[in-house]
Amino acid sequence: MADVWLRSFTTALPTVRRAHGDDEVRDWFSCVVVPRYETWVAVAEGSVVGLLVLDGEELEQLYLDPSWRGRGVGDRFVDLAKQQRPDGLGLWTFQVNGPAQRFYERHGFVAVERTDGLRNEEREPDVHYVWRPQEQGSP
Repeated sequence: MADVWLRSFTTALPTVRRAHGDDEVRDWFSCVVVPRYETWVAVAEGSVVGLLVLDGEELEQLYLDPSWRGRGVGDRFVDLAKQQRPDGLGLWTFQVNGPAQRFYERHGFVAVERTDGLRNEEREPDVHYVWRPQEQGSP
């Protein structure tokens, strides 16, 4: 999982300063993410190709191996997250990540806050998105 995260982050966010080195990221996945959060993986040919991490109503992580982008795995992960959290979800993404913003907006997420990045470890401006299910009987 950590290797997918590292490859994806490096490819999708080349201008974003990573707050932690590779070994720290691997330790974080082993010691924090997997034991503490609801974690899902997509596996193909015996290897992890994507990951979804949920923490309460937050979609904490959704990363795909770069070679697996555009194949529907991310769509399936978002559908799964919505099934697991039918009352709604929130997530953060960096402002420089236009493809992620378009992806989440296509899935019904709405930007509700933009920040200067001072609250995240990377110190990178970000966007808070939320998804709420349609009310029964609403169009």
